[in-house]
Amino acid sequence: MKRIVIALLLIATAAFALERQPNQTYRARREALAKKANGAPIVVFATTESDVTEALTGFRQDEDFWYLTGVNEPGAAVLIVPALDQEKVKEMNAQLPPGRPATLQPRAYSEVLLLPQRNRAAERWTGPKLGPDDPEAKTATGFDRVVAIDALRDELAKVISPLGGVVLVNEGKDSKLALDWLKHGNLSVYSRDARPLIASLRAVKDAGEIELIRKATDASVEAHLAAWKAIKPGGTERQIEALMVYEFERRGCERPAYGPIVGAGFNSTVLHYDEDSGPINDGDVIVMDVGGEYSMYATDITRTVPANGKFTPRQREIYDIVLGAQQAAIRAFRSGKSLLSGRDENSLFTVAYNYINSHGKDLHGQPLGQYLIHGVSHMVGLNVHDPGGEGKPLGPGMVFTIEPGIYIPEEKIGVRIEDTFLVDASGKLVSLSEKLPKTAEEIEGLMAGK
Repeated sequence: MKRIVIALLLIATAAFALERQPNQTYRARREALAKKANGAPIVVFATTESDVTEALTGFRQDEDFWYLTGVNEPGAAVLIVPALDQEKVKEMNAQLPPGRPATLQPRAYSEVLLLPQRNRAAERWTGPKLGPDDPEAKTATGFDRVVAIDALRDELAKVISPLGGVVLVNEGKDSKLALDWLKHGNLSVYSRDARPLIASLRAVKDAGEIELIRKATDASVEAHLAAWKAIKPGGTERQIEALMVYEFERRGCERPAYGPIVGAGFNSTVLHYDEDSGPINDGDVIVMDVGGEYSMYATDITRTVPANGKFTPRQREIYDIVLGAQQAAIRAFRSGKSLLSGRDENSLFTVAYNYINSHGKDLHGQPLGQYLIHGVSHMVGLNVHDPGGEGKPLGPGMVFTIEPGIYIPEEKIGVRIEDTFLVDASGKLVSLSEKLPKTAEEIEGLMAGK
């Protein structure tokens, strides 16, 4: 019995070093996806291992595969087969070309996890893996069936017509290689992209996902606070970036959720500045767009602070306008009505832009709207720019940013203020990063040690 427990712990460590939700949560997602597939089987492929990728960044699972399985094994796949009742079969067979025999039959919902066979020699380099023959694989993953990845062709052949059929796939490099292999195996598979269907599910986060985003956010808030205490003229952007990554990783994040941005002086005006190699000079403002990733879930936080702990009057003016624009967007939010982007009155972008454009001028007396050079919101989840919210009203369970900014290269002043928000069950907008102060007074006070 003791050996079985130890083996199970080793397998769980190998397969699930990340914090997982309960197995039934992943199964419910697979069943929900099957209902959207119009009867077509769905194959979602995991990321494959790459020596180059592993050496540079470490293995990161395909987001859709993780969302549906919570399995962190490279080179795996999941086959989801929607149920077909008599009416659905009749409908689908009626759509076949004239003269083509009707071969589809009613079937129950089914699913199978496909794992690569274990390679003991390779595991000396990469660590233990979960194989299809491991007796604990079903219990650990929550699948009733776990088979070898080499059986994918045979598994598909059971559920599509001998004359071929449509299979929904998370299209990408890894899935293309696998589908090419299936076609060479004399299996007539016509693929369509499954990612839009999965994105529609991912757009609304459940309680477990929100908790993981909170953990990423809380760790990242502490990283920002640590950075404020360490910033001083004569330091470097790289030192601050390194400190922030250290702070959120020691609190459980596995990596940055995106390339950290720490830009001082002129670099604060460069939207996606990622060199983080410049000096921090007296009189600079510093844009810090830095967030960690906790068990695959991202957060996105930006603050702008003065290098010497005190904003100049002009820096303070620009800062307060950006903060006012964010607060205007927050006040304007309406669940089920507000949009991430667009030019109509329901867009968070429109609200923020109008505020900026009607407050303050540049050195030439022109409105500041021209210096807002990006959108002010995007979805957040398994990706820092998560899919699923484009063109749709924002509602309960959605997580997104509000991040207005003004970037004036001529003055070497860039200001961005960004928080990650949740729409709760009542439709209220909740800031997940509210613990991180953002008024100019609060920032100056904390940097002064008050």
